[in-house]
Amino acid sequence: MCLVLWGGGYACAVQAGEFDSQMRAFYEASVTFWSDAPQILDAVAAQNARTADMTQDDIDRLDRQWVAEIGAVSEPLIESVTRNPVSDFLREQLMALEGAVTEIIVMDARGLNVATSSVPSDYWQGDEAKYQKTFGVGPDGMHFGEVEFDESSMKYQAQISFTLVDPASGRPIGAMTVAVDAEEFL
Repeated sequence: MCLVLWGGGYACAVQAGEFDSQMRAFYEASVTFWSDAPQILDAVAAQNARTADMTQDDIDRLDRQWVAEIGAVSEPLIESVTRNPVSDFLREQLMALEGAVTEIIVMDARGLNVATSSVPSDYWQGDEAKYQKTFGVGPDGMHFGEVEFDESSMKYQAQISFTLVDPASGRPIGAMTVAVDAEEFL
């Protein structure tokens, strides 16, 4: 049910799971062909090797560093994630989808950002459903988020998150989240 708001906008009440079938169809039609790209899986595997021995204190410190770097003159941690070849590849995919996708995040086995199409608000996604309901579930993990207003894009969007799997072993190695403009489902 949608209501017309003062000034001409509108607001819609959305039930949990209401757009799951549309999100799955979007994933199958637009995301699967590049989500298992070797460069993505290789970057996740390489970062897993670097982060395997991190403690939660190490992760929390890096997360605080990320947040402190947003908008700062020097952003070494953010730049290490957003200015790499895989992030460039993600931005190419985002552009090819002509506005349907607003953000892409690739995470390692700890839930840390490996590559992103833009700058997310934090470095550690491991405490969020996008990671817990995918990587934490196993190779077939998939999570469809609620349609929510995203202040950074000024659009209603929903997140499609799924486990990234090593093709040789079939084991989970990370996760990916693709934020989709909700108008794709209306």
